[in-house]
Amino acid sequence: MEELVLSWARDRGILEHGTVEGQVEKLREEFQELLDALAKHDMHETADAIGDMQVVLTILAELLGMSAYQCYLDAYGVICTRKGKMVDGVFVKEVA
Repeated sequence: MEELVLSWARDRGILEHGTVEGQVEKLREEFQELLDALAKHDMHETADAIGDMQVVLTILAELLGMSAYQCYLDAYGVICTRKGKMVDGVFVKEVA
């Protein structure tokens, strides 16, 4: 999927002419769409916003010389053994 997204972005000149700042702004826009969709309980728009954010993050990682997939793997490597507890609907990591 990462390569499909990057190919799409390459074909549209995003990787050649896009900027990190532009992708961060796009991510803000998509996050606001997610918040709006959640407020309306619109699961179709919620899924769309989540997918759009993943696309933007993939492009952002590429512009920074990183792989979105590797970032995902690295993050999981950090959290996979994390201990903690649920507080008000949010997992809070245990402080060592």
